[in-house]
Amino acid sequence: MTEAITGRLVLDEGEVVGRLLVEGEHISAIEPDGDADRDVIVVPGFIDVHVHGWGGHDAMGGPDALTGMARALAGRGVTSFLPTSVTASFEKLTDFADAVRGWMPAAPADGAEPLGFNMEGPFLAEQKKGAHPANLLRHPADLDDDRLTTFIDGLQIITIAPELRGAPELIRRLAAAGVRVSLGHSAATVPEARAGYGAGAVTTTHLFNAMSGVVHREPGLALAALLDDAVWVELIADTLHVDPALWPLIWGLKPAERVLLVSDAIALAGSGITRGMLGELEVRVDGDMATLVEGGNLAGSVTALDLELRNLVRAGVPLAHAVRAAAANPAELLGLTDRGRLAPGLRADLVELDASSFAVRRVMRAGEWIVTA
Repeated sequence: MTEAITGRLVLDEGEVVGRLLVEGEHISAIEPDGDADRDVIVVPGFIDVHVHGWGGHDAMGGPDALTGMARALAGRGVTSFLPTSVTASFEKLTDFADAVRGWMPAAPADGAEPLGFNMEGPFLAEQKKGAHPANLLRHPADLDDDRLTTFIDGLQIITIAPELRGAPELIRRLAAAGVRVSLGHSAATVPEARAGYGAGAVTTTHLFNAMSGVVHREPGLALAALLDDAVWVELIADTLHVDPALWPLIWGLKPAERVLLVSDAIALAGSGITRGMLGELEVRVDGDMATLVEGGNLAGSVTALDLELRNLVRAGVPLAHAVRAAAANPAELLGLTDRGRLAPGLRADLVELDASSFAVRRVMRAGEWIVTA
């Protein structure tokens, strides 16, 4: 059967008012249609590569929590994701990796699809630890070969501070194994950051947050990332982690295909609960902000990609660029060629958004509606 979805279709080259035809799991055709409903925006399903939880469900909470998280994320337009750990002991991180790998074959068809997992920590610089416990941070040199093998299968992205002891060597080993190394939580100088990218790192964890920045006498990782056209940068566009006044700088310096929209959301997001744990640390939520109870550092976000997309567009980022950051760019980072764009032959992972509010109306995954109005 063929199903037609109409509205403002966001393609690589911009918007087309038209019809998108779905046959089975795939997009079969895209046709202009001047009579299509302009109150609906149709975009590819979002891919969140950095998300710790949603709807009261923690990515490190085991199979039931992962199932709840996948379904909750689907309600915000996310059709694919990487469950993301926080800094923990090697033993707990091994348990996390095992849990995700064991759960993936049984992940719900009516939720966001897991693509592996992301590890944020423990190889972070103490002075830029953010919401990570200092006592559990480790140097890359501390990871022996036996322990490394327990993480490799399914590990898609890992954050490493490039200035730490053993970092260049671990980056090279991971890159050779197909893992995307992300530089972050780092006090690196520009030369140290460039050495990390040169060793094989390809992306950057939440640009500007918990890293050496763009300071005229002490430039660091943020500057190195902005000036390297080959590397990706994550942006948490909740307006709190990075002031919107800086967003034009990012799009002015980075190619549009190298910006990744991420939520960095925690389990408290979307739950209505205002106090809980992020790994070993207690967190409180006040409105749209999550902070550590002790110290007050930002502790991830409580904002989903649909609202971040709206924030970008209202700040003047072209809709096609914002959508690319939420879908095509993370797909490219992960080497996925079957999703992330609206084009014939690609998988029908689709999101219908209200054109004025950007609220999610319906979500399709592989040709099946998994969220309906």
